[in-house]
Formats: sequence, structure tokens, C-alpha cells
Amino acid sequence: MERSLFKYIWHHSRAEQLSVLLLVLISMPFYFFSLNVPKSIVNEGIQGDGFATPDATQPFFAIEIPFAEAIFGREVVLFEGIQLEQPSMLLALSFLFLALVLINGLFKFTINTRKGRMGERLLRRLRFELSDRILRFPIIQMRRVKQAEMATMIKDEVEPLGGFIGDAFVTPAFLGGQAITAMAFIMAQSPWLGLVAATIVLVQALLIPRLRRRILQLGRQRQLTARQLAGRVGELVDGATEIQAHDTSNFERADLAARLGTIFKIRYEIFQRKFFVKFLNNLLAQITPFVFYAGGGLLAISGRLDIGALVAVIAAYKDLPGPIKELIDWDQQRADVQIKYDQVIEQFQPPNLIAPEHQSLDNERGDALEGELVASALALVDENNLKLLDSVSFSVSSRQHVAIVGGSGSGKEQVGLLIAGLVRPTSGSIKIAGRDVENLPAAVTGQRLSYVGSDSYHFPTSVRDNMLYGLKHRPLRDADYDSAQAAERERATLESARAGNPTYDENADWVDYEAADASGPDDINARLFEVLRLVELEEDVYRFGLSGTIDPQQQSEIAEAVLAARRALIERLGAEGADDLVVRFSADSYNTNATLAENILFGTPKKTEFETSELSRNALMVGLLDELALTDDVLAMGLSIAKTMVEIFADLPPGHPFFEQFSFISDDDLPEFRQLVARGENQGLEALNEDERSRLLGLPFLYIESRHRLGLIDEPMEAKLVEARKRFSELLQANDPDAVEFYRADAYNAAAALQDNILFGRIAHGQAQAQEIVGRAVTEVLADLGLRETVIEVGLDYQVGVGGKRMSTIQRQKLGLARALLKQPDILIVNEALAIMDGATQSRLLEKILASRKGRGVVWTLQRASMADHFDRLVVMKSGRVIEQGDVDELRRPGSLFSEMLAAE
Repeated sequence: MERSLFKYIWHHSRAEQLSVLLLVLISMPFYFFSLNVPKSIVNEGIQGDGFATPDATQPFFAIEIPFAEAIFGREVVLFEGIQLEQPSMLLALSFLFLALVLINGLFKFTINTRKGRMGERLLRRLRFELSDRILRFPIIQMRRVKQAEMATMIKDEVEPLGGFIGDAFVTPAFLGGQAITAMAFIMAQSPWLGLVAATIVLVQALLIPRLRRRILQLGRQRQLTARQLAGRVGELVDGATEIQAHDTSNFERADLAARLGTIFKIRYEIFQRKFFVKFLNNLLAQITPFVFYAGGGLLAISGRLDIGALVAVIAAYKDLPGPIKELIDWDQQRADVQIKYDQVIEQFQPPNLIAPEHQSLDNERGDALEGELVASALALVDENNLKLLDSVSFSVSSRQHVAIVGGSGSGKEQVGLLIAGLVRPTSGSIKIAGRDVENLPAAVTGQRLSYVGSDSYHFPTSVRDNMLYGLKHRPLRDADYDSAQAAERERATLESARAGNPTYDENADWVDYEAADASGPDDINARLFEVLRLVELEEDVYRFGLSGTIDPQQQSEIAEAVLAARRALIERLGAEGADDLVVRFSADSYNTNATLAENILFGTPKKTEFETSELSRNALMVGLLDELALTDDVLAMGLSIAKTMVEIFADLPPGHPFFEQFSFISDDDLPEFRQLVARGENQGLEALNEDERSRLLGLPFLYIESRHRLGLIDEPMEAKLVEARKRFSELLQANDPDAVEFYRADAYNAAAALQDNILFGRIAHGQAQAQEIVGRAVTEVLADLGLRETVIEVGLDYQVGVGGKRMSTIQRQKLGLARALLKQPDILIVNEALAIMDGATQSRLLEKILASRKGRGVVWTLQRASMADHFDRLVVMKSGRVIEQGDVDELRRPGSLFSEMLAAE
């Protein structure tokens, strides 16, 4: 990247800078005229200079060629002007002044708007270039950087550059032009006053930047410490498990306090120095008016300077400190942003940065990689100069199934990365079908090869999107836009091009369905189901589907099918004599297997304020309880629950299973509720403050009579709560009809999960194996109705969370395998991807995947040598070297390293 910020700005915005500079140049004469008009207003319009008699006139707006007498020997008048009397002249000059103010304001508005657009456009370019470089970082470099620091640099540290980019050339020209114009005007009125003003300005220009050098150094330290703090906070998030497991939170707090103390010290010194400089700058700026009032006044008294000229000089100088101060601020900002720019680009220029051509959209995947896979004298040295691989050589067919085995530190993981083209060898080469992997473009390595590591990463989207991610190489089909959207897209594309960003359409269809052996979006689901079955993830996605939701307006067929499943489930459970295992919702009865909140709402919340945890603070709910005189009853229930929980948990250690079973109060909140119970029993509920009453009121909303069995809801209370349900429905319809999706026996509940819609009730508590029986019945009903794949399809829309954290580690690894298998690569590289799984699962998945890859290459780094029996070829490694290679049966010979590894298992 360009080392000089000014060169970077000029290179990418030359045309825009010149157009704004032209506007600045055009605006200067108007600015000069606006300074001269007040003098004319005072001398001619008010004092009447040139108006000898009351009815005398003078020309207004006469236009002469400047210096015509010196050039032509006589004055040259282009326009003689309009003859006006003194009152008319005053008004004309005043309106002229107003017009010049408006013109100068419009110039400023236009210039500032164009500067802002130019700055934002170039900031967009810079952020894209930095982000683009991250995409080209070598994998080894990626392991050394902290994502929080990278994000901070792109998001925050380059932000000030956007404000400066538009000012880089325009501001000194605009402000400098204004300052020079004002100074020239002052000089023209009085050279002595002009000399004083120039001297003060010169002192400011020389002294202030020197005093600000230390502030710039401190600013650099502040930036570095803030970036390190961001990285440290990121470490706290990533290492949360270790911190809590080892009770090191207080150590981390000490470290945070020290870092914040350092930042405070730096920032406080910056404030001290910055405000001292500001004080000095303001002091120097006010000395000049003192000289003007004193010296200029004496000159006016002595008749050596007219009053109008003095007023004009003072008015002109009033506009001078602003530009001068802003020029000094600009110089500080220039130095500051150059430091920021240097620091940022330094972090984005790692060695061995991948060339842009390597990832170009113009590259094709080319022909299949069929031939020999040959490693020749491979060596790999890490950043600490430790040799990870040493002269590794082997040769296999690209169609063979090859196992690489070895212990910890053998180098097998690095070989997998090298074959996938994710790491460059220090020396030596890997060739597939005679082509050096290091020189293959990403279009070949990313489409002809598939790599799965030991810790698959997944993006915070759906299961479907993560599976299809490996097929998104280029836009293949245009998005379907209406006319307004197409016009907006065209504008966005034009602006993207102006900012130096690619013009690819993110809304286009990027999925290469053909690579997945599908013809398009209509039949890709069949391939997704097939791969999910292959990696044994189908059942998990099926469960995701049962907990998922659909939009019945857009997916009406699925909604109707779910309602059919609801009816079929009732019939099946009735036929099996198990219809009492699901207690269904009824508008006229209380469901003792549902929470009190569910019974009053009688539906699924669609807004956060109607979630169970928020109901005690919900104005509509609190008002309902007051209206029906239920508040005291519910508070008494809350106090009873809290008292019972305090007694039950008094002698239990934190984390005891009872805390989960009676999920009213966490172990952390127990001491607070113990005090609350004591105060409520001793002083009465009326003695509790609003927050305490709210906390007690929230407990009964979680209460399930059949599960918790505290005897708090009898038949009279059930009747009251059913009545509250009906009144709540009326209030909701009148005040917020979209807040809750109500239960209806003949309708699909859009806010509820598929399984809840099928059950339309709650599984009875206390019934033996109720969960298993009902679960099996639901599965059988869905299968009979041909809805299993529909549920899986809904499950494909399950959001996996940041990094896939809403899935288990094993599920994440299976999803990574599914993504790699879906694109049907020529060679599949599996780098200990199954290590987290138990032995039986590893063996089962390995056999399935190898069977699906007949005739296509597989390179698999194995955790267990005993699994090598399923492979055509075996490479045995130790300490970064290949010790043995050949057929598995050949390497079983006594004394071989492979036989020793088998014996050790």
C-alpha cells in the first residue's frame, strides 16, 4: 500500500479534489467583496461620504476594469451603475451584503458536501482494501493476529481518516485563501494594523504546532493501548471457559485495571496539554483585537484612518482567527492521521501476502485434477524458525484413498494444509497432475479440492447457508429485482465503482448447483438431505426443524400439513391409549402442565415485552392483575415460591440439579431472595418497594402446577386465571393486537415452533416415559404423512450462531464435512476432522465417506493408526519426516513404525 497518506488521497481522488479546489478559487472574489461591503455601508450608506446634498446621488454597482488607467491611460467603465440617493444606497448595499452572505454560504455548503462525499468514498475504498488484504493473509499469519484488533483498526482507527480525506487539499486552499484575502484587505486599509495581525498569525503558526508534537506522540500511544485493550477483551471472550474453570477472573480484572490505568494516564496528559495549547491559541487571537481597538482607534482619532475602514478591518479580522485556528488544527490533524495511517497499514502488509490475481474472479476451475500427487523435498519452517517438516517426499495417485498417520508433532497436519494449498512450503513442492499447488489459483484449490480441519468454522447464518457456502465462487444468476430495486442497484453499483470496490451483486445467486450435482435451487434439497445422512447430521437437523418456525402466509402448504399432523397425532395417541400424555390447550380451561404466563397469554409472544421474563414489568399485565384484584394473590404466590426455594436450597451447593428443576431462582440470586422473604414475612407485602414487588410478581409466571406441585393453584384460582385470560385477550386486541399469537385449535400459530403446533398442548408431567412415547408418535406421524423431509427443510434454516456456537462441537465438525462433501471435490483432505468423536462414530463415518468417494481422491490424516485398514495407501510420519509409505498390508511387517503404532493402541 502507498506509504504516504497524501499520495494515497491524491492518487484516488485527484479529479474530485481539483473540482472542489476550482470551487474554492471561484468563491474567493465573493468572499473579498463581502469584506469590503461593510466599509461602504458605514462610509457611504450611513455617514454619507460623497453625498454633498440630501438629494445627491452616487452610482451603485458601477463596474470598472481594474488598473485600466495604468494600462490604457484612462479609466474604462463597463457599467456606469444605478444612480441612488443615500437612503436607497444604504438599503442597496445592505441587500448586497445579504446576497454575498447567501452566496458565500452556498459555496461553503457545496464545498463541504463534496468534501464529505469524497472523504466517505475514499474511506470506503480504504476499508475495503484493508478487508481485502485480510482475505489475502496467509493462514499462518491469520493465526498470529487478534480478530478484535483487526476489527478495531478497520472500524475505528481509520474513521478519522474519512474526515481528513476531504480536507487534505481543499481545507488549506479554502482556509488559506480566506486568511490571505482577509490579511490583504487589512493591509489595504492600514499597513501597520496588517503588520500586527501578520506577526500574531506567524507566532501562532510557528509556536502552536511545536507544542502539539507531544500531544501527537501521546495520541499514538493511546491508539496502541486502546487496540491492545480491544485484543485483550477479545481474549476474555474466547477464553471465558478457562477463566471460569481456573478461577482467574480476579487476575484478569487486575490486568484490565492496569491497562485502563495506563490509558487514563495517557488521556489525562493529552487533555492537560491540549487545553493549555487551546488557552494559548485563544490568548494570542485576542491580542490582535486589543491592538486594533487601541492603535486603530488612535489612528482614527488622529484622522489617519477613517471610521469605516477601522470597522471593516475589525470585521475582517473577526473572520481571520477562525481560518488560522482551523489551519493550525488541520496541520495537527494531518500529522495525527498520518501516524494512524502508518500504524494501520503496517499491520496489513504481512510477508507472503497472497497476490490479488490468485483470487481473481476471472480464474476458472479448469479440468479435473487427475494424475499423480507428488510431494518433493517439502520443508516448512514456522515464524520461530522451528522446522515443522523436513524433506518430506511421497507419491500417490490423485484417485487413491491415502491415510497419513503419525503422533503429535509428526507434521501430518502441516502436510494436509500444504496439499490443500492453504500453506506455502518453505522449500520443495507439491504437484497434482503435474501442476504445482503453490501456483494454482484459488478457483482451482477452492473448487477442485476440499479441506476439513479439526475445528470447522461456521458463519452466523443458517445450516443451509453454511452447507452451500463452499459453492459460492461467483455470481451465476442475476437477482430478480423490480424496477425500483433495479434502479437502486444500478446507483449502488456506480457508487461502488467510484469507491474502487468490486461491483459484484451480493443478492445474485452465487451457488454453483452443478458442482453439487444439482440442476438448480429446486432440487438442491435432495443433495443436502443426502449429504446430511452421509455425515449422520440428519437427525440433528430434524430436531432443529421441530424447534423451528415458518411463515404460514408464505409456506401455507407446510402449515396445512402441520395441522393435519396435529389431528393425526390425536388419533394415534388415542388409538394407543396414550391420549392423556398430551394436555391440550382449551380456551375454557386451565392447563396445569403449562406455566401461569402461558395460561394467561394463551398464545406465543411476538414482542419482547410480553416474554415471560418481562411480564412482571409489563404495564398491560400489571394493570390486568390490578383490575381483577389478582395482584395480592399473585404476590402471595411469589412469596410462597421464594420461601420454598430458600428453604429447599439452603444447604445445597451451587449448581445442584434442583436449581434447574425448580428454575425460579438461580444460586447467585438466592441470598437476595432470602432477605426479600424475611422482609415480606416480617413487615408484610405492602412494605416492599416497587422493584422487590416486581421480582416476587415474576416468580409465579414461571410456575407449573403439575411439575412444581406446591399447591398454589386450586380450582377457584384456575377459574380466576381463565377469566384473566379472556380479559387479557380483550385488552390486547384493543391496545396491541400484534403482540401475541393466540392459540387456536384450527389454526397454525406462526410464532410457535413446529413441534408446539403439532402437539397443541404440553406433555403431561409425572407420566412415565411420556417424552419418549410422544416423541416417537410425532416422528411416526410425520413419516406417515411424508413430512419428515419438510421438517428437515425447516431445520436447514436453523441459525447456527457466531462461529456455530449454537451447535455442539461434534455437530460443527459434521457440518464442516457436509460442506466439503457437497461440492464433490477431486480430492478431499480431512485433517483430523473426526478426532473429537468417539471411536465407533469415527469408524462409521470414515467408512461411509470413503464408500461415497469411490474413484475420487481422499487424503486423511488419522488420529488412530488402526483406522488405516480402509485406505489404499499409507504414509507414516515422525518428527516432520516420512518414515514409511506403501500399502497398509506391506507396512504391517514386524519392526515397522506402523506396526509399533498399532501395538501401542
